[in-house]
Amino acid sequence: MADKIKPLKRSKELAPLSHLHHDGLLFIWKIRQGLANGTSQELLRKYVLWYWQERIKPHFFQEEQILIPYMSKGDPAIVRLKDEHEQIRELILSLDEEADKQTFIILCDLVDKHIRWEERELFSSLERGLNQDQLTTIFKKLEEHPVSSEKWTDEFWTKK
Repeated sequence: MADKIKPLKRSKELAPLSHLHHDGLLFIWKIRQGLANGTSQELLRKYVLWYWQERIKPHFFQEEQILIPYMSKGDPAIVRLKDEHEQIRELILSLDEEADKQTFIILCDLVDKHIRWEERELFSSLERGLNQDQLTTIFKKLEEHPVSSEKWTDEFWTKK
C-alpha cells in the first residue's frame, strides 16, 4: 500500500506565505480550467498579468527581501529560489508578446513545481533552522508588506 502524503503543518509565522501558495495553486487550476473551457487566450493573458501584479510580484518580494536574509550565505536554495522566480517572471512578462496555449501550460507546470518545492523543502528547512525570534521577525516583516486581496471578477474557469 502506498504511503499517503501527509498535509504539512506550517508555523503561524510562515503561514501567510503558505496561504499565498494555496492561492497560487488555485491560480494555476483556474488557468487550466480556462484552457479546458476554451477561454480566449487574451482573457487568460489579462488574468495572468493581473495576478502577476496583485499577487506574484509582491509575494516574490516577500520571499526575496524577507526570507533570503535569514538563509545561510551560499545556500543552494537561494539560487534555486531566485532562478525559479526569474523563470516565472520572464514567462509571465513574455505573455505581452505572445500568449499561446503551450506557454500557459508551461507556466502552470512551473508555478506548481515551484510552490510544492517551497512548501515541502524550503519552508520546512527554514522552520527547522530558524529560532522563534527569527520566525517572529519574519512574520512582522510579512505584515509590513502585505499582498493584495483584491479579487478577479470574471470567473472564466466556471464557464463551459
